[in-house]
Amino acid sequence: MTVIPEQVSTLWFAVFSALFILKHYFGDFILQTHWMVVRKEADTNWFAPLLAHAGVHGALTGLICLIFAPAYVWFGAVDCIVHAAIDRVKCNTGRRIGARPDQSAFWWLFGADQTLHHFTHLVFVVLLAAKVGAS
Repeated sequence: MTVIPEQVSTLWFAVFSALFILKHYFGDFILQTHWMVVRKEADTNWFAPLLAHAGVHGALTGLICLIFAPAYVWFGAVDCIVHAAIDRVKCNTGRRIGARPDQSAFWWLFGADQTLHHFTHLVFVVLLAAKVGAS
């Protein structure tokens, strides 16, 4: 278990912040297919596309951890589960209120979704920077 020190390496904090920003960009925008985008928001048959999308995020997080802190590769599974939960709540809420891109509610939900993902990454960044910086 990593104890978070009062000070963490600024270098490693910056490195992991950049990696998780890029990871999120690739996972949410480059590697997310039309099937994932459309079907994960559906009322039925949403589980497989949501799991595929969240699985991409989990795999990318696991890869970052495998390279820099193999003991934390399990962060990938945590990211997959948390990402799926955040996205499912956003999809259900958006569908329930009928949010469309021409409405501010859609963008509020989108922003909340992205912010929650970044807070998740912030936890990983701090823990990884503490672990790798202490090595």
